[in-house]
Amino acid sequence: MGRLLNSVLCALLLSSLSASAPTGSAAVTGTGVLSAAPEQETVAHASDDPNAIEWNVTTTTETDIDPQPIRGTLGAPIMAQQNIPIQLENPDLLAPPSTDAGDIPNLKWPFSMSTNRMQTGGWARQQNVNQMPIATAMAGVDMRLEAGAIRELHWHKTSEWAYVLSGYMQVTAVDTEGRNFLGTVGPGDLWYFPPGIPHSLQATNQTEDGAEFLLVFDSGDFSEDSTFLLTDWLAHTPKEALARNFGTSISAFDNIPAEQLYIFPSTPPDPSALVPEDPQGQVPNPYTYKLSEVTPTTLPGGSVRIADSSTFQISTTIAVADVTVEPGGMREMHWHPTQDEWTYYISGAARVTVFASSSTAHTYNYQGGDIGYVPASYGHYIENIGNDTLHFLEIFDTSTYQDISLNQWLALTPTSMVQAHLDLSEDALQHLNKVKQVVVAGPN
Repeated sequence: MGRLLNSVLCALLLSSLSASAPTGSAAVTGTGVLSAAPEQETVAHASDDPNAIEWNVTTTTETDIDPQPIRGTLGAPIMAQQNIPIQLENPDLLAPPSTDAGDIPNLKWPFSMSTNRMQTGGWARQQNVNQMPIATAMAGVDMRLEAGAIRELHWHKTSEWAYVLSGYMQVTAVDTEGRNFLGTVGPGDLWYFPPGIPHSLQATNQTEDGAEFLLVFDSGDFSEDSTFLLTDWLAHTPKEALARNFGTSISAFDNIPAEQLYIFPSTPPDPSALVPEDPQGQVPNPYTYKLSEVTPTTLPGGSVRIADSSTFQISTTIAVADVTVEPGGMREMHWHPTQDEWTYYISGAARVTVFASSSTAHTYNYQGGDIGYVPASYGHYIENIGNDTLHFLEIFDTSTYQDISLNQWLALTPTSMVQAHLDLSEDALQHLNKVKQVVVAGPN
């Protein structure tokens, strides 16, 4: 009798526990397998809180808005000192969207805050790991040469990649086989020199003001002040050694500079000049590339030109995507599998959210002259928040340009798998695109 009573009580207790189990909890089935709860019963739905930019960085001035760290009910006005111009340019640092979380090393550096090295005939300012420690893969230099001015004959331990921002440049080089090269490039064009290849840069007078260009090097600790310069080497070599090397007299070197020239004025070169005759011939792959003459791929919200070793064959360590985004559009949500992205903003205003995994994301604002950096595999998008076309360069230390589109990934994944994760509507699922959009148009 006691054994029967115990059996009845156990059955009643199990029945009671089963009935009181909360909806959505894991339940034991007859097969011994746990059945998972639907996602919407596992975690709360994402918030619908508005997270638009708090003020327009392209139209505000110090007098027409009071930038404060306030978003909805969060934050409070600053009571102490403020740097209003910097706050106006960085609304998403001062009043970040509520979706931002965690901590990411600084991913923004404006060339305006770089120390400028001024010379007779031009100047140069740089960004490397001293300014942005996370940018270990690449460093950049913004250089200006007046018409005729020369960046003297030199070479580097790293590759040198360049994008002409304004004006025209004539470049020369000689490779390890003694083959030479001379080329002239203009706005939107490229040049590239592999490590150790000696070269020179000179602005032509095709425009009155000379030229300005962006240099990118495939090492974050590169310093423009530590290049191998012709005049620096000769100034630190005994003249008797120079005489023996060149088979002439010591007096032939009476007028060589006592220190490096770096940048110096000179007579503008002939834009149609020919390379000196060379018994070894000319380099098989040119060191310049007319990216400006490549027809861009037109996209719903902008355009893109890509140059990597498949088109600019000599450029084996640097690849670029030259991107435009129209107002309201965005460079779609994506990531680059293995290479860090060094971004240079030429014009316009951008808003970028970078996702670093582990519930960590930060939003940044960029304008023309700013440098951005996105480590490999960090998810991100680039939104045009201004009234003009946004123009920027995505630059990578690789031979081949690569990216992965979030939209395409989901479109090519079984629908049931996507639905299980995101609980999307049928209409939203229909909008997934099996072809990369690259740049998407705004809502209007």
